[in-house]
Amino acid sequence: GVFVEREPTNQLKGRKNKTKLINMPTKRRNHGRSKKGRGHTAIIRCSNCGKAVPKDKAIKRFNVRNMVDASSAKDIKEQCEIPDYTLPKFFLKLQYCVSCAIHSRVVRVRSVEDRKKRVFLRPSRKPQTSA
Repeated sequence: GVFVEREPTNQLKGRKNKTKLINMPTKRRNHGRSKKGRGHTAIIRCSNCGKAVPKDKAIKRFNVRNMVDASSAKDIKEQCEIPDYTLPKFFLKLQYCVSCAIHSRVVRVRSVEDRKKRVFLRPSRKPQTSA
């Protein structure tokens, strides 16, 4: 066989290496973050697994719970000396990484069309029927 020596394509004489820019498809308009003009945001820790997540990327939920269950609250109200006393509540700010939020069903995977909708849909509760 005949051996032919070739120059590398990026070092061709008299020509510049022209690369074509390809626009890659994006899954989300905001790239999964709410950072916009900021170059860097602080990290927070996931409430579930402890993973370091950028603050703007974390899924945040504010949870308000009663400190005691309903039956105990009724007993405390009956025994209370102060009229119109309201029991204190727990105020929890839960911050999840994307994996934990999907796994614990805080957020759900949505179709391409549904991803474009920017309305927050609260999880529907079952209607309470009085017996």
